[in-house]
Amino acid sequence: MEVVAGIDLGGTAINYTLMNREEKFLIEELCEHPALSKQGPEVCLQQIAAGLAIAIELAGIALDDIVAIGLDTPGPSSASGQLSARGSTNFVHPKWAGFDIREGLAHKLGKPVSYLNDANAAALWGHYTIFGANSHETSISDVVGTGNGGGIILDGNVVKGKNGFGGELGHVLIPYQSIAGIAGIHPQCNCGRIGDLESLCSLTAIEKTLLPYFLQRSPSHALAQQDRHQAAKSVRGLADHRDAMCKEIFRVQAHALGLFFDEMINTFDPDALIVGGGVLETSPEFQQWFLAEIRAGMPNQREEQANIPIHVMPNGDTAGARGAALEALKLARQSGLA
Repeated sequence: MEVVAGIDLGGTAINYTLMNREEKFLIEELCEHPALSKQGPEVCLQQIAAGLAIAIELAGIALDDIVAIGLDTPGPSSASGQLSARGSTNFVHPKWAGFDIREGLAHKLGKPVSYLNDANAAALWGHYTIFGANSHETSISDVVGTGNGGGIILDGNVVKGKNGFGGELGHVLIPYQSIAGIAGIHPQCNCGRIGDLESLCSLTAIEKTLLPYFLQRSPSHALAQQDRHQAAKSVRGLADHRDAMCKEIFRVQAHALGLFFDEMINTFDPDALIVGGGVLETSPEFQQWFLAEIRAGMPNQREEQANIPIHVMPNGDTAGARGAALEALKLARQSGLA
């Protein structure tokens, strides 16, 4: 049996999936193992290997059946998997600085390894579910979570860029001043930029900017009495249950996405737009409202582009691992291994 593995390395968990050459997944459910990335490369790579062994046993195959591995991680990193010399939230241990995690995993497991950043991997999976494996369409994906990531699939391939920063969509500046109801707001991203997509459309943006702004207007709201970090996590659930202030916060986020997608439409003229991440881990009714608000937040479109569909990314918890597996299958086919 010729199988590829998809490994999604996150801050707290590693997600695994296995796919055969016919593009059938051998593991359908969530398959996780604790991540120990903050303890440095040696511990983390051993943890990845240990979790893979569990996934292999679950699927009833052998390590020798795996012909290639797809890895995805948060950035910043190069297109080939060399982590930033400055480190990052998930790679704070000093030994990660400049570490080639793709090469390190390949050496650890004795298998060829492909690499994507986590948002690009999720974007690849979202594109695949809509257009299939051999597509030549273009899609733009945005993944809204603690931060904001995304991916561009052009002619069926992930846009990585010269330095691996292609598809860093969360740091694209948007004309946020045109969003109604947030006059005087000063949204600063953790990267230092003012008014990029992540500065308004992320959990961090809710905690740092949007919730404080709206609580000034609604000081008697129950969230005003809570720890700000915990309160920010409660906004999504309350919005889903029709809390007026929390729903207004999500309207601002949807309109920020609308402005961003308008920029992407006028740059790439894509076949589809895809939204994923925790922002849509809600009821179907709220999802449809949020997608409609994205559309409402777009400036007037050309008639030919007004009906570009907006999709919800499927398999949110496993999208990254599945996209990584697709990239591994591509590597295996190009190398004659599958």
